[in-house]
Amino acid sequence: MSNESKVVVESLFRRRAAGDESAIDELIAENMVNHAAGPQGREGWRQVLATIATDFGPDVTIEHHRFIGDGEMVAHHMTMRGRHVASTMPLLAGVEPSDANVSWAYIHLWRVVDGMIVEHWACRDDVGLLRQVGAWPRSGP
Repeated sequence: MSNESKVVVESLFRRRAAGDESAIDELIAENMVNHAAGPQGREGWRQVLATIATDFGPDVTIEHHRFIGDGEMVAHHMTMRGRHVASTMPLLAGVEPSDANVSWAYIHLWRVVDGMIVEHWACRDDVGLLRQVGAWPRSGP
């Protein structure tokens, strides 16, 4: 028996990688709760993606290591790769763009109800990213 929640999350990433922006409207609930970042809902998710594209360039790639589904929940292990060209996200506040090639590891948790992603959590290797752009260890208080 296939896990429908896992299929929804895999489909979101597969369709977006193919350039299908309608996947966001069709697979992310308008009021999705994003426990991992400030921007909320479907439009908040678009903001998160736009910030990543701004900070790491238009050629960001994602390597999907695994998707594991269990009922409504999906665990997703991935690595994002890009080039640090801007610092608009809060994590990079005050960090000069380094032009460094970076890789940023994530574990996402997604909750899917009735074919729509309704909640998101993430655990990211932020210290690893900051090291790659020369911002760790941080100086000052």
